Amino acid sequence: MKLNVKIEEIPFGSNIQNVKVPDILRKRVATGLDYFDDALGGQGFTPSMVTLFIGTPGAGKTTMMLTLANEIAKSGNVAVFNTAEESLHQIKMTSERLQLRSPFLVGAETHVPSLLKGCDKIREANPDKHFFLIVDSLQTLDDGYFNSGRITTATAERSLQILTNYAKEHACNVIVIGQVTKDGKMAGTQKLKHMVDAMMVLDVERKDEELRGCRVFSTEKNRFGGCGHTFFLQLKQDGFTELGRISDAS
Repeated sequence: MKLNVKIEEIPFGSNIQNVKVPDILRKRVATGLDYFDDALGGQGFTPSMVTLFIGTPGAGKTTMMLTLANEIAKSGNVAVFNTAEESLHQIKMTSERLQLRSPFLVGAETHVPSLLKGCDKIREANPDKHFFLIVDSLQTLDDGYFNSGRITTATAERSLQILTNYAKEHACNVIVIGQVTKDGKMAGTQKLKHMVDAMMVLDVERKDEELRGCRVFSTEKNRFGGCGHTFFLQLKQDGFTELGRISDAS
């Protein structure tokens, strides 16, 4: 199946019985990272899915996303990790510490239009592979609206909308890391949460004595299926280890 596709828009006022769903949108793409796929209901991502991934500072968001990119590449698909916070040399050293060996791609583009032009070239060079874009982080992106490059709350919303449109048009997957304020709330407006298809959260357990310091990973929203489980993970020098999970049905 050719995966470098363009999804046609459905005209306003179309008869729902005449709407054709492209085959690619009926698929699920497993990443190979078991706890991540299970957190999305057990089957991984639906093509065109946009995911907001938030977490407290130091929880290990970048570590988890680099690990995810590595597993996606290992499974034979294309993953681009775009850092707008750390340098590529820092990312390289982190990947060495985590012993990541798969050929995922990296970039350090903050200007969204330029970022997507780069993604176009990569997708065109890999027409038979699913494409994943991971962005670290949303609040550092410049949507190109202001010539000065000034970043505002509205900038994050416009950047996310541009990325969402891109994912829907090309049936690719976009995962965006979102920053969290000191009081544990997501930076920016609540509108961001409503704009995405899924929202995943990584936090540090501080209340339970036995689990204090471990990471709690869960899905709070998933338009394409269940939210799976809540995972308890241990973060070590070489990445995450699953300690246990609680089913959302329990």
